[in-house]
Amino acid sequence: MSRENVLLLKSVFFLSVLTSVCCLYEDQIGKFDWRRSFVGKLQDGFFDSVGNDLVLVTAEEGVVAGLSAKTGDIVWRQVLERSPRGDIKHAALYMDTQSAPPQSTLLTVTGHSPALIRGWNPTEGLMMWEWSLTSHYSEHKEDLWFTENLMLYHVIPFWESHIEVTQYYAATGQQMKPGSSKISAAWLKKDKCVLAQPFIVCAIENQVIGVNLVSDNGRLFSKTLPKSAQAAPMPVPGLRAAIFVNNELISLEENSFSVNLVENSNWHVAEIENKQVFLQSVVQEGNLKIIATDLVTGQSRGDVEMTVPLPDSLGTPTIKAVKCRRKTDSQPLACRILLDTEDNSIVLLQQGKVKWTREEALSHVVAVEMVDLPLSDDEGAIEDEFNSKDGDFFGAIARRLTSQVFQVKNLFLTVLGLGSLSTSSRVDLLVRDSFGLHKMIVLLTASGKLYGIDNISGKVHWTKFLPEIEDFTDNQSMKLIIQRTAKHFPHPAQYAVVGKQRNSQNGIMYQFNPVTGEAIQGGIVRLSHGIQQMTVLNEVESENFLRALLILDENDKAHVLPDSEKSQANEMFLYTVKTEGIVKGYHVEADKKDVTAKLIWKVDLSGASNSHVIDVAGKNPTERVHSQGRVLSDRSVLYKYVNPNLVAVATFGLDSIHKYVINVHLIDVVSGSIVITLTHRRARGPLHMVHSENWLVYSYYNDKVRRTEITTIELYEGKIQANSTVWSSLSNPPIPMIERQSYIIPANVFAMKETITEKGITNKDVLIGLSTGAIVEMPWALLDPRRPVTTTQNQAREEGVIPYIPELPLPSESVINYNQSIARIRGIYTAPSGLESTCLVIVHGLDMFVTRVAPSKTFDLLKEDFDYFLISIVLLGLTVASYVVKHLASRKAVKQAWK
Repeated sequence: MSRENVLLLKSVFFLSVLTSVCCLYEDQIGKFDWRRSFVGKLQDGFFDSVGNDLVLVTAEEGVVAGLSAKTGDIVWRQVLERSPRGDIKHAALYMDTQSAPPQSTLLTVTGHSPALIRGWNPTEGLMMWEWSLTSHYSEHKEDLWFTENLMLYHVIPFWESHIEVTQYYAATGQQMKPGSSKISAAWLKKDKCVLAQPFIVCAIENQVIGVNLVSDNGRLFSKTLPKSAQAAPMPVPGLRAAIFVNNELISLEENSFSVNLVENSNWHVAEIENKQVFLQSVVQEGNLKIIATDLVTGQSRGDVEMTVPLPDSLGTPTIKAVKCRRKTDSQPLACRILLDTEDNSIVLLQQGKVKWTREEALSHVVAVEMVDLPLSDDEGAIEDEFNSKDGDFFGAIARRLTSQVFQVKNLFLTVLGLGSLSTSSRVDLLVRDSFGLHKMIVLLTASGKLYGIDNISGKVHWTKFLPEIEDFTDNQSMKLIIQRTAKHFPHPAQYAVVGKQRNSQNGIMYQFNPVTGEAIQGGIVRLSHGIQQMTVLNEVESENFLRALLILDENDKAHVLPDSEKSQANEMFLYTVKTEGIVKGYHVEADKKDVTAKLIWKVDLSGASNSHVIDVAGKNPTERVHSQGRVLSDRSVLYKYVNPNLVAVATFGLDSIHKYVINVHLIDVVSGSIVITLTHRRARGPLHMVHSENWLVYSYYNDKVRRTEITTIELYEGKIQANSTVWSSLSNPPIPMIERQSYIIPANVFAMKETITEKGITNKDVLIGLSTGAIVEMPWALLDPRRPVTTTQNQAREEGVIPYIPELPLPSESVINYNQSIARIRGIYTAPSGLESTCLVIVHGLDMFVTRVAPSKTFDLLKEDFDYFLISIVLLGLTVASYVVKHLASRKAVKQAWK
């Protein structure tokens, strides 16, 4: 074969393997997005004993990580299985002195039956070994674990009966001796006992009884207290075989302790220079005071004690780990103290100062909102020019001239170098930009901490910890309410956090400025009643544009905050959804003196299978429906069933025939009528729903075929629209036409959310958070329930529908977070920007990711590589050419006139 033929064959081969690839340019990474990674609420902390400058932590979210002791950055992180299999039951850092050189190992025990015991390399975070243990008592989930001398002990308490103890080699899982040791313990009482390694000890009335689980004969410990124990005993962190009972430190091995306990303090025992030091942390007058005492002699350790100013944004701290050392014998003792605060922050103290702080509360966000930034000084001056309400014509002219003189003066001073740029020209200030892309993200976390974060840079501008507010119930978290946006200049925006008072069933509200984080009117408003349901009134107050809050208490009584706006609640409708499946509707009648809520309908969705509600999805109150109809291939219009009062309620129950049943009900919450009910047999959660315009999309797990499916429905009025102006649920609305289709998605769905824009002109996509950590932007054309199985060419061309295919594609170019995976996705939030084409997106979970998407491309924005220089030259050339041609044409006309 000739050389030319060989080259030709090679060229044909390489061309055949080439494919079209959509990718992200390297210079675009991080330009319009950012990601922050977290480890979650701290559970245990250790300082690496080998010499690495690392802090090893385990978190309640099932995370094992290594943090840099200098900066607090994540050096490595391992995200374990989801709860309950990934719940960390026990963690310990031990040194294997038999290896050469000695090596430390981080041991974790996760899950139950099987329990997974793993050993991690502290330096790199690699798993060195793993073994599993299946319990003979799979239903008994109250087992305990502890580590001692390279051995792992598994303790199973049987209340009021006995204790079973099994001993394993930690690294191999081999039993020390066959079988389990049974220790008789009829005194074992639930909620009265605790594990104080290596003892399990109980406080029953005025007696403390414990047993040593390591000794061969199960040596007992017994002591009589001066008075009855008020609560279960508490183990002492860092101290072996010791407990606190009735504010007294008791040793279970008959050791003598000499310490004075400080009131309202947290304690920890650390080994410093081969001596056990008792540390107490207490907050006094805004300072954190660490008190150190030798546990045996009772002498104060001034070289360990420190006083550190504690920021208001941090809660009460708890000591998790301590490490002290001297570089040389002549130098003073240097200590590092790892703290876990009440607001879920991780703090490292070093030599009496805060070395770094990690805001781990952001790993569990419960509510998100975006607020427009305030106007700049120049834009505010323009607003003031037209702020005249009495029609003063000459006053408006005077304000305009004054504003222009002020702007010319600032420009002149800036050119001469005597002044600074206007606030509208500086991007480092929190002012509104031209396209509305720069906003403040307001986050509410499960610990009750508020954050104000810049959506462009990710900088945390302010934080506020609210220790008085907690969730309503385990299933109902605190709420973030918008009372006034930033559009009402000169009034600042106003948000509110509504929740339940700690140690009380009454409601509580905190009002604040979302841009600065400052409290408004004192901030805290304590209510004298509980909160069953609440909503923000639609009408706004004429003077300050503040939206009032309508509250329904636990006794079905209505309240309005503030009281002066009671009349705004007249003719309002409220609905409540109970977990048991009871849905109620209320009609509110109000005047300036009184507000009453009357029950007008009630629906029981539990059915014969005793189903319970698993999800409720309403429509976004800020969305706008741009098109009221859909044009068909025959040029007729199919009008959308756009009912703003429609709410989707999903229930889950057990069925004797089909095992699992999910029902999705669309209910008009004003009239109480059920528009449609969809039933999925042998289906179970997790279920995620998105409700927008005239369509509903939800995902669930099909237990019959073992896959995740997505069902979409669309509602239409028909080809005749009942009312094109105002929708009324009380005027017998028509029964809608229903289009329905189901699809298969080859991944587990963790969250779903629709995109939203300011005018609703842009196409809507559905953002789907997957178990892989990817966020897929799914066009509605692929989820359209009108995708036909068989279609004509005319219908496909005219309506733009795609033929039905059961599997939904997940192309890599549709992943908006490319290679920046988000661990443990919990929710997706979308907000419109000033550009109609662009939607702002926030994805939160164990990580946080902020970006922007353009479902219909950026049709209202020039491209980044737009050649401004070339277009300027072309425009200048056309302008010059037009004047030249005009001059030549006039000369030609003069010459023609003289002929």
